[in-house]
Amino acid sequence: MLNQHKILRVFKLISLLKKAPAKSTRNIALMIDLTERTVYRYIDLINEIGFDVHKDKNNKYSISCNDQGANEYFTIEEALLIKELLLSSAKNSVLKEGIIKKLFVKSEMDMEANHIIHANNGKMVAQINEAILHQKQVVLQKYYSANSNNISNRMIEPIQFTNNYQMLCAYEVASQQNKFFSVERMSAVLPTDKSFEYTAFHHFEKPDAFGFANIDNKKIKIDLMLNLRAYVILKEEYPMVIPFIKLDNKNKTYRLILEVNNPKPITRFVLGLLDEISILGSDEFLEHLKNFVSQLTKNNKMANNNLKKITQEKK
Repeated sequence: MLNQHKILRVFKLISLLKKAPAKSTRNIALMIDLTERTVYRYIDLINEIGFDVHKDKNNKYSISCNDQGANEYFTIEEALLIKELLLSSAKNSVLKEGIIKKLFVKSEMDMEANHIIHANNGKMVAQINEAILHQKQVVLQKYYSANSNNISNRMIEPIQFTNNYQMLCAYEVASQQNKFFSVERMSAVLPTDKSFEYTAFHHFEKPDAFGFANIDNKKIKIDLMLNLRAYVILKEEYPMVIPFIKLDNKNKTYRLILEVNNPKPITRFVLGLLDEISILGSDEFLEHLKNFVSQLTKNNKMANNNLKKITQEKK
């Protein structure tokens, strides 16, 4: 059985070596929590699977960004299996040994590796997949919620991951709602022996481009015209919106048209770049912006009054 932590560490090592500057084995060991002896073994492994690891005159290591690795391609069957290896372990598959030799060869697999690394913990994904398979409830321990602005444990019935494994759709027992949970905001997953109780209420709907589920069965249309700077910032912060953006070559502008389940992310983005964005619609979004600004102004007045009160008390 391949150890999933070993796979993740090898991914991390390749990612580190591809980024300048070159690094000593001591620094690498500290960065990915290994002994220097293990780092040397992993470097040998990376060489064996096709990468040219370069050692400079200062005994520091790096991988050339132009390195294309070996000349072999993954088959469709092997590409599917590599995902399972990254999420858990590939028990007794007959394809396993062939994949080890070709691991990390193509850039597409490098990108897939980055998705898993950013998910922080492959073990949690594997535990949730196991719970989905056996229809068992789990507890998301110390989940960091950006929406409610708190940290709490969430008892859920996991339903399905999004394609990039960044979000989990699950039925939350306490709120009795289907919600999306970010894998990066999970501290740990606690498996339970409790079987699913609310299967009839499970519903998976693809989240919007900002990662929000359609809880209230209500969507808001967004229609914006962005200049180059706003476009670059938006696609960097929210890459899922890229398919909804069209370039106007004549005016050198970018038009964003899409429907969102929650207008908060795009609202904050628009207000931060008002001089570089034209709001074309919809009326509902414009009304939401007015209400948001009105509430923001009210809160700022309260904050200023509190600040004056504190200043007077100090005097």
